[in-house]
Amino acid sequence: MKFIVSSLKLLRSLQALSGVLNSSNTLPILDDFLFELQENELKITASDLETTMTVTIVPEMVEGTGNLAIPARLLLDIMKTFPDIPITFDINNDSLAIELFAGEGKFKLSGHKSDEFPQLPSKENVTELKLSSELLVNAFEKTIFATGNDELRPVMSGVLCDMSEDYMTFVATDAHKLVRYRRLDAKTETAASFILPKKPITQLKNLLSGKEDNPVEMAFNQTNAFFRFGNISMVCRLIEGKYPNYEAVIPTHNPNKLTIDRQSLLNSIKRVAIFANQSTHQVRFKITGQELQLSAEDLDYSNEGKERLTCNYEGDDMEIGFNSRFFIEMLNNLDQDEIKLEMSAPNRAGILIPVSNENESEDILMLVMPVMLNQ
Repeated sequence: MKFIVSSLKLLRSLQALSGVLNSSNTLPILDDFLFELQENELKITASDLETTMTVTIVPEMVEGTGNLAIPARLLLDIMKTFPDIPITFDINNDSLAIELFAGEGKFKLSGHKSDEFPQLPSKENVTELKLSSELLVNAFEKTIFATGNDELRPVMSGVLCDMSEDYMTFVATDAHKLVRYRRLDAKTETAASFILPKKPITQLKNLLSGKEDNPVEMAFNQTNAFFRFGNISMVCRLIEGKYPNYEAVIPTHNPNKLTIDRQSLLNSIKRVAIFANQSTHQVRFKITGQELQLSAEDLDYSNEGKERLTCNYEGDDMEIGFNSRFFIEMLNNLDQDEIKLEMSAPNRAGILIPVSNENESEDILMLVMPVMLNQ
């Protein structure tokens, strides 16, 4: 089989797929891209068994049909060196020898049989829906940072997608912090939920970011989720298990409410946190009247940092400690100018919510657990 394709078009397709590749694989075939040439279409696939992604491109010229696996790193490395020129692939279907012709260059490499490449899971008993790419990118960007890395609790290493007749909710937590991102403009006829792993979420986020707001076709069943947009399709295995009851950990009665400029608070915490203990990262919030005092200290090195901020506060004077790294992550992942911190007691979780939201169909809540204050 033989085909000619633009080097830039091929490189972009291979780079889109490269996020699926692992640095070390148990099966050697997973180090390859699967090339399938059918009539006037070229399908290129990458897989790590858990996530499989395919890009379809139309070559400038096609002769014959067939499929084979090509070493991914080698192909990526050579494609990166070319300017935007036509590349000819001449492949012997029997010996799997590959010849590349590019400008004045000729390169030879060996392919592998494609029959060992993982088969795509079948799309059986699926629920289908269409979501805007803007919605998915926002949902994933706002939640993925809060996922956990605990191998003993795999359900918390992904993002819960919880669907109902009224809205769609995305939740992530690592037991120290929690994000609930809800969209009122996405709903399903029947309630359903599944847990998406971090790797395919990262892939989708990267591929959809900065692109036009196009619809993403999404389908899921008990074991897999399927995504399709543009010339790209992706299948990923879902995380098995029951997600924690996230609603139960969100405190509903929070009489102490602090309203403050998000950027001012973020900058202050960043400065004060430099002086915090490097194992606890503890920053103390002392709220009296309309004033917030942030302080941190590291007794081992006699380091101390303090800063005062004016704020709008309703409630009793209180002192509460938070892990500065978690708090900074949360503030970085909110876009609004003003945020509200709602609290009930120094040993209960604090809740961060935006004061006003430009997108009325977006509802975001972030929860952060306090740390024990040193007296």
